[in-house]
Amino acid sequence: MRTIAIISQKGGAGKTTLALHLAVAAAAEVVALVVDTDPQATASRWAEWRGGRDPEIVDCGAPSLLASKLSKATELGAELAVIDTPPHADAMARQAARLADLILIPCRPRAFDLAAIEATAELVRASHKPAFVVLMAGPPRAPLIYGEASEVIEGAFGLQLAPVMLPERAAFHHSTAQGRTAEELDPDGKAAGEIAALWRWTRAQLGMSTREPVQAAAPVR
Repeated sequence: MRTIAIISQKGGAGKTTLALHLAVAAAAEVVALVVDTDPQATASRWAEWRGGRDPEIVDCGAPSLLASKLSKATELGAELAVIDTPPHADAMARQAARLADLILIPCRPRAFDLAAIEATAELVRASHKPAFVVLMAGPPRAPLIYGEASEVIEGAFGLQLAPVMLPERAAFHHSTAQGRTAEELDPDGKAAGEIAALWRWTRAQLGMSTREPVQAAAPVR
């Protein structure tokens, strides 16, 4: 099983949005689940609104339980786990980074958000795992803003930038309350295209091949 850790030490960075959208995109091809480690349980609440459809959301309240949750998911046939981590939680974030094959760091292209990424950068470097920053919730067309953000991320903090970003789109907000994702709400929309591109790139980073949809794994408890 491949594992993605979504990590940011800043609240409101878009971790849950990124985790859910990647997991839903992945679930069309592989058996995927989300491990919700955030005490606010936002992903779990979204799953209730979704009415039990895939991907499965697995709660994990303690860092010491994360490895066993992932091991159990592997035994039950899961092929991809996306870990949604809480902000300001070094123990859980470090454990998620340690167990991950890939780390994604959502970040808004704004000064305070970029400044706050320093703590996450230190955590990622300590993990020695491949990591990329995914720029999120910025203006759809703002080359100067994104250029400056790239300089800070790659120059000041030495992090790599994912080639696909997720700008501010109404579809991300409208879909959430319905227990859906932007690609499900508007399959032909720009947000859907961006998510599809991000999943294709992520899949390649993980070395996962494309397949026809498969049967879901048994629930993880």
